Amino acid sequence: MELLNLSNLSTNPLFLSLILLLSLFIWLKLEKGKDLNLPPSPPKLPIIGNIHQLGKLPHRALRDLSNKYGSLLLLRLGYNPTLVVSSVDMAREIVRSHDIAFSDRPRTTALNHLFYECKGMAFGPYGEYWRQVKKMSVVELFSHQRVQSFQFVRDEEVGALIDKIRCASVKGEPINLTKMLTFVSSNIVSRCVFSHKIEEEDGCSKFGELVKRLMVLFSGFCFGDMFPYLSWADVLTGFVPSMKALSSDLDAFFDQVIKEHRALGEKDFVSIIMQLQKDGLFENLTQDNIKAILLDMFVGGTDTSSAISEWMMAELLKHPNAMKKVQQEVRDVVGNKSKVAPEDIHKMEYMKCVVKETLRLHPPAVFLPRKTSASVKLGGYDIPSNTTVLINAWAIHRDPKWWEKPEEFIPERFEKSSIEFQGQDFHYIPFGMGRRGCPGMSFGVALVEYVMANLLYCFDWKLPATELAGNMDMAELNGLTVTKKTPIHVLPISHSSF
Repeated sequence: MELLNLSNLSTNPLFLSLILLLSLFIWLKLEKGKDLNLPPSPPKLPIIGNIHQLGKLPHRALRDLSNKYGSLLLLRLGYNPTLVVSSVDMAREIVRSHDIAFSDRPRTTALNHLFYECKGMAFGPYGEYWRQVKKMSVVELFSHQRVQSFQFVRDEEVGALIDKIRCASVKGEPINLTKMLTFVSSNIVSRCVFSHKIEEEDGCSKFGELVKRLMVLFSGFCFGDMFPYLSWADVLTGFVPSMKALSSDLDAFFDQVIKEHRALGEKDFVSIIMQLQKDGLFENLTQDNIKAILLDMFVGGTDTSSAISEWMMAELLKHPNAMKKVQQEVRDVVGNKSKVAPEDIHKMEYMKCVVKETLRLHPPAVFLPRKTSASVKLGGYDIPSNTTVLINAWAIHRDPKWWEKPEEFIPERFEKSSIEFQGQDFHYIPFGMGRRGCPGMSFGVALVEYVMANLLYCFDWKLPATELAGNMDMAELNGLTVTKKTPIHVLPISHSSF
């Protein structure tokens, strides 16, 4: 079914009247019973609540609202009560006093249709099954030993990237570095997960096309998510039929991948999970569970890794002194070798500071989504059960109470600092915190560090003559992750010792 024209629906008097009547009924029902001590709320409109205040960049809009109304902010997004958390103290209280109550995930129509009804780890409800998946991921998939075992994949894909950039350098041609970073991240993750490249040189990739469709639908507007009584409208617009069609295509792809692995015994995440299933080390691991876990891994690993790499290069291009300092360190460590060795990374202290500072200013997930499974007291306020919670990691990372000159890119702030990625320092939570912290953190960091160390070692980077470093466009684009709005076009110059 083709998507119906929403503008035509919005001008249909009968359709519009029905929506308004139903919405007004629900809104009046929600306004009753205000005897709880709820967190402060900005003024809201009837029916839609605070939706209009989110803007194109919700992490920035909600930071501004929190600065005005408080670090705990209760919004009404259509039908959904949504708590916004923007302070270190409240984040700490959630983990230390109420982590279990805040360990569920909000579910959306897209998640139910596209992610196997949240049977994976990233979006799954908190419970025994989720704990088993998390344990399996930490011990079997993302352990230090397992991450290192995939170094051959990083070597091959980064080597191919360097060769491609070298050809452009010889010709004196600028490159779209954003596209190349997405390309290499996607292929590394997809090869580690199921031994397939998502991106082919000719641009033809069945799974690549499926992922593109997924990204579009995942970010689309859904009536039923904001107004459950209007879920039927998502059928009329074609949103639900489109998701069902994509879900069927994804299902067929993963079935084929699993079938091939049973016959060939590939060495990747699919084979590891299937071996656990065969050995009986994981109860209730069905075919759909496996597919949900694999899709979580791919979507979670690809978008975040490429976004981190893109922002890191953008910040270094904008700050030439930092670029010079980190390149000097990388080249001093590597010496006259043809490429960066994995053991070299451990000696690059300043580069690690650059990675940390990039993650502070540009966390891969600007919001840490949760949902309360019980009523709790937080910061002296009553937080009802089934409240969607958005922990604004982006705002916390720029809180002037915890960071000096928080809006500036200063990697030196992490020199001789004990702050790490694990989320134990609640003013620095780029990979989440508590039970819902990201288990793939070490995998993602290893990918970013190896890609960026090789790019910094092998090439010098020059912006086009029309763009000055100090005026580089750093505008954001909201999506599954917040990416740079304009791609990075840059001229690579081969380093003399390379």
